[in-house]
Amino acid sequence: MLLLELDRAEVAEAFLDAYALPPEYQRIMKIVREAGGAVRVKDVGIAMGLEAEVKGRLEPLRGKLTKLSSRGWLRKLPDGRFQPAP
Repeated sequence: MLLLELDRAEVAEAFLDAYALPPEYQRIMKIVREAGGAVRVKDVGIAMGLEAEVKGRLEPLRGKLTKLSSRGWLRKLPDGRFQPAP
C-alpha cells in the first residue's frame, strides 16, 4: 500500500513539473536541462533562435532565467551561468 502511495506522489510531482510553468518557461527549462551543465544566457538565446548579437535582445531572457532561479527551478552560479536546481 505504501509503495502505491509513493508512486502516486511521484506521478503528481512529474505532472506539476510539466505544467506548472508557462510554455516559454518550459522551453527554457528544457534547453537548460538538455545542455548537461551550466549555460550562459547567450547559449540559451541561440538555442531559442534569438538574435544573440543584437544589443539588448537577451535582456528579457536574462530576466526569465533569473526569475526561474529565484523561484527554485534553476541555480544561478557566481559567474552568471545557470544550471538546473538540484
